[in-house]
Amino acid sequence: MGQWIRDLDTLRGLVEKERRKGRKIVFGNGCFDLLHVGHVRYLQAAKALGDILIVGVNDDDSLVSLGKRNSVITPFEERIEIVAALGCVDYVVAFREPTVERLIRELRPDIHAKGTDYTVETVPERDVVRAYGGKVAIVGDPKNHSTRDIIELVRHLEGR
Repeated sequence: MGQWIRDLDTLRGLVEKERRKGRKIVFGNGCFDLLHVGHVRYLQAAKALGDILIVGVNDDDSLVSLGKRNSVITPFEERIEIVAALGCVDYVVAFREPTVERLIRELRPDIHAKGTDYTVETVPERDVVRAYGGKVAIVGDPKNHSTRDIIELVRHLEGR
């Protein structure tokens, strides 16, 4: 079970401790508003790339500001708890910016894993990762699961 680390300095210290043990650090991120099988497969595939998986979770304001939805379905602290409960996740950290560039700069993971809705060239943080010698990986199953689709399905079923 993962641990929610609320302080970036604490997380940075934990990452350095894991590195000294020779462990490979992987970083993934997302909104995880309605956790579905696509999220689970993405996180499991990210973990398979290394030893320690850190997951950045958008806070409520940043989730809405991304323009995907007008409101949050699962409140932030519940999303953190759900993601942290997954066996493949070691640490969870929150972020409020549109990208995880700041976290990537601070933590310098060996691998930054993104889902299949990206290509290596479209990952917003790719230049930051490459600048310190890290790698970008695209993982998970094809993007045929989405929170947006689940919401639409529920709306359709409720309309019956």
